[in-house]
Amino acid sequence: MNFASDNAGPAHPAVWAAMAEADRGVAAPYGADPLTQEVVGRLQELFGVPDAAVALVSVGTAANALALACLCPPWGRTLCPDVAHVEWDECGAPEAFIGGGKLVLVPSRGGKITPDDLRAAIAAAPHGVHYGKLAAVTISNLSEMGRAWTPDEVGALAEVAHGAGLALHMDGARFSNGVAAVGCSAAEMFAAGLDALCFGGTKNGLPGVEAVILRDGGLQEELEFRRKRAGHLVSKHRYLAAQVTAYLDDDLWLANARAANAAAARLAEGLRAAGVEITEQVDGNQIFARMPRRLHAELMAAGASYYLWPDAPVDGDPGEMLGCRMVCNWATEDAEIDALLGAVATVRAA
Repeated sequence: MNFASDNAGPAHPAVWAAMAEADRGVAAPYGADPLTQEVVGRLQELFGVPDAAVALVSVGTAANALALACLCPPWGRTLCPDVAHVEWDECGAPEAFIGGGKLVLVPSRGGKITPDDLRAAIAAAPHGVHYGKLAAVTISNLSEMGRAWTPDEVGALAEVAHGAGLALHMDGARFSNGVAAVGCSAAEMFAAGLDALCFGGTKNGLPGVEAVILRDGGLQEELEFRRKRAGHLVSKHRYLAAQVTAYLDDDLWLANARAANAAAARLAEGLRAAGVEITEQVDGNQIFARMPRRLHAELMAAGASYYLWPDAPVDGDPGEMLGCRMVCNWATEDAEIDALLGAVATVRAA
């Protein structure tokens, strides 16, 4: 009953097979191998940006930090939702990779900001050499609270950002889940107005690879130098490329996301039926809920795994309501969901 994170899910067998195939013989290191060149072209085609700058890295934090560093100068400021992953969970990496840039938090709902929110934040920002210059906006899809973006929503935000001279970046650690939720294509989402996207794979069935895609192909050299300087240019690069090859074949990236989203929808429906409060709209594979401490303690004792959200002390009033987050992955089985729902029903009946 592991619903702690989609990071905990297994890699898809097709990915291991692709990596084994790539392991035959020798290949040029550091991304000079033919497989990497093929993958770059396939990603450009998938997102409809034939001239885009593309680079593969092994972790999402590096992908986001490198992308933002290419969009924001050291004296720049990046606007982001107040619950953005780049703010909460990346240990200052974006600011460090930028070389001193600053994240500026914008009040959000469900982890999403509106064009009016963005306009207000831009208008409220101080101007002049003493304060640093607004340079970029970053959003997450899915948002940190599990909400999906539509191309129209992204387009409306991009219009405001671009009108103020700001670039728009999307943290796509769960991009596949977001696209699966709204039914658009990857190219439609990018064409809505993104200047940079981090296309996630690690949370969606890959051992560890993320793609940085920048609309401005003129940034390719800078992206590569920044990646190397940050220690994220992998020597045996073909193994990163092999993962992406399998990911793109037969739209595995989308099939995995649909499976994870369907599992989350099934779990959320069962939790609601059992009287558990679902606090956020379930668009993708994340569920946010509230339950009494007593129920949480019993579920933990029964072997369930998920995160309290936000963190809360283990001990306290048994009736106190605690927030939690549960996440499904591409391989979440009905049996796991049924076991958790059965444990909830047992505690409720006691």
